[in-house]
Amino acid sequence: QVQLEESGGGLVQAGGSLRLSCAASGRTFSNYYMGWFRQAPGKEREHVAAVTWSGVVGYYGASVKGRFTISRDNAKNTVYLQMNSLKPEDTAVYYCAAGRGHWGTSNFQSSYDYWGQGTQVTVSS
Repeated sequence: QVQLEESGGGLVQAGGSLRLSCAASGRTFSNYYMGWFRQAPGKEREHVAAVTWSGVVGYYGASVKGRFTISRDNAKNTVYLQMNSLKPEDTAVYYCAAGRGHWGTSNFQSSYDYWGQGTQVTVSS
């Protein structure tokens, strides 16, 4: 069993930045690749980013590529999402997730086994 807890969400103005954190406990954190997803009211859950257990390879959804950066610190059992140049359309609940499927499917929601409860990010215009 892996438990995940997100933090760092809040209210920011368009163009601002936030860094989300996801603390993991339970099974060995480094054995999983990690991902971030988000869900806005009335919309489907959307993939944001993923990172391998090594932290070397990252993957980003088209809507955030070039603005967001995913990273992990295995010594601290924590994954991060640095969000820059935020837009009102980035407003959503952000979820972190852990998976052990094939890395090539890490952008799919179904590839993840464990999920956090989410943290709200609101970007004002």
